[in-house]
Amino acid sequence: MNISINGEAREFDAPLTLLDLINLLELKGKRIAIEQNGEIVPKSQHGTTFLNEGDVLEMVVAVGGG
Repeated sequence: MNISINGEAREFDAPLTLLDLINLLELKGKRIAIEQNGEIVPKSQHGTTFLNEGDVLEMVVAVGGG
């Protein structure tokens, strides 16, 4: 399955949920916001939201600092 993450084409095996993707990208435990095809997906739905061929994702990881 081909999807776009932050403008970069990536290929993954299907089926895949957003939570699976977060784990594959080693982002588990980080504060992250995900937009799928222009719609924000709440964190509570990451485990039940499946990715589809051609999806466009924007992912932002919150970074603390000061």
